Amino acid sequence: MSSWITVLVNLFGGLGIFFLGMQLMSDGLQKAAGERMRRILELFTSRPFTAVLTGAGVTAVLQSSSTVTVMIVGFVNSGLMNLTQALGTIMGSNIGTTITAQIVSFDIYVLAFPLIGVGALLYFFSKKRFLRYLGKVLLGFGLLLLGLSTMSSAVDPLKTYQPFLDLLVLFGQRPLLGILAGAVFTAIVQSSSATTGLVIALAWQGIVDLPAGLAIAVGANIGTCITAVLAGTTAGTSARRAAIGHVLFNVFGTVLFVILRRPFVSLVGATGASVARQLANAHTLFNVFTTLLVFPFLKHFVRLVTVLVPGRDEVIELKPKFLDDRIVETPGALFAANQEVLRMINLAVDMVEQAISAFIKGDKSLLHQIEQREQVVNTLEKAITAYLAKTNQSSMNVEQAREVINLMHIVNDVERIGDHAINIAELAEARTDGNLDLSEAAVEDLNNMSGEVMKMCRGVIEALTEDNSEQARGIVALDDLVDDLEKRYRANHIQRLNEGVCDPEIGVLFLDTISNLERVADHATNIAEAVADIAFSR
Repeated sequence: MSSWITVLVNLFGGLGIFFLGMQLMSDGLQKAAGERMRRILELFTSRPFTAVLTGAGVTAVLQSSSTVTVMIVGFVNSGLMNLTQALGTIMGSNIGTTITAQIVSFDIYVLAFPLIGVGALLYFFSKKRFLRYLGKVLLGFGLLLLGLSTMSSAVDPLKTYQPFLDLLVLFGQRPLLGILAGAVFTAIVQSSSATTGLVIALAWQGIVDLPAGLAIAVGANIGTCITAVLAGTTAGTSARRAAIGHVLFNVFGTVLFVILRRPFVSLVGATGASVARQLANAHTLFNVFTTLLVFPFLKHFVRLVTVLVPGRDEVIELKPKFLDDRIVETPGALFAANQEVLRMINLAVDMVEQAISAFIKGDKSLLHQIEQREQVVNTLEKAITAYLAKTNQSSMNVEQAREVINLMHIVNDVERIGDHAINIAELAEARTDGNLDLSEAAVEDLNNMSGEVMKMCRGVIEALTEDNSEQARGIVALDDLVDDLEKRYRANHIQRLNEGVCDPEIGVLFLDTISNLERVADHATNIAEAVADIAFSR
């Protein structure tokens, strides 16, 4: 009994070190090259073939297929990728993730401590950012090797434990059981690299043979889909299609493996001298062969996924729609910026409206749409500001320069409105999670105040669209009304709390919500003042 406890403790300890190493290595690589890899994913996936190559390359660099698949789901959700691009990139990601198994299948565990030592020195003592990231990568890789070495030593006693050996033999004879075991374990730990690493550790001890190890490794390919599925559950239809496509692709490869298992095992057996090397090669060949078979039929595969996940999806483009660098030095640049600002305001105001609705109704289904819009608003804020800065460098008259400054102020205020919408959305989530009820009086107050705030926001959009300075000045006058409402409703709610009509927990959320609404009105007022100044200067 005590020996079993020792095996389990050492095994899980080694697994923990492995996870820590993977996390540190992946984090270091992402900080060193993550943003660059994100841009590469965005830029070089326009064609299916380049999408596969890009997915493989980015995953090999970042050492995390989970990170890449979550990126892909996010890109699809934001309209940066269509389903064809996403599925092609996912296919490549499956190939790229096999690099970890290839590296650890070599007997390089002796490098663990030197890598940890050098990595720690660079990470903790280097003043240059790149060297710190490099140190983190080396430290992580060293810990990864140490974790694998620990797991390999931990399972050594299992070589003489017949029931465990019989179970592995059964996995080899009945591959479906091995596939199921690999899928379940990977779904739990959410890392196919951990599963293949454990199988390779067993192989180094001579415990697992090629057929059983292959079945478990193939099952890991199905289990790893859980990350994309979880990322897609709160996203739109297109993102869910990408996640389901990932599952179908790996299931297809698994079915193919079951059918062609014997010739595949024979082929893989000739690719390496040790079972560990054979398993690593099998992992790579499995994903390469599956990609080669499915890729020619990618359009039909996309059609199948679309049928299986029906429905229309609102995809909000993350990129600017109207900004054009070719006209940045012409008067048309201001018109383009104005149109993009209008798009940004509409998104931010929609966020506020959805957040209030989520808070009043206790509906969490709107939260992912709010988060999606926030990402677009933040992206547009940076893009419009940079575009206006370029415009300001060209020769323009006093009125045009004044408009550029006002638009910059508007963009900043719109971004702050989006932030307050996120605050209200978080309050809505807290209300729903806590199962807290609003009183009828509180709901009425919220409806009244949000109605006035939304009237100001929609009025600002109309004034900017129609270049109406008179309407903009009228909106400025409404700010005092909202301030008075906030004070009155705050006093009313404190009275309800004192009378025991409302729960103190929901009371805090209510007060925070009306405070955020009052701040939205302040920013709408700032925007209205800028709109009035733009209209006056024209």
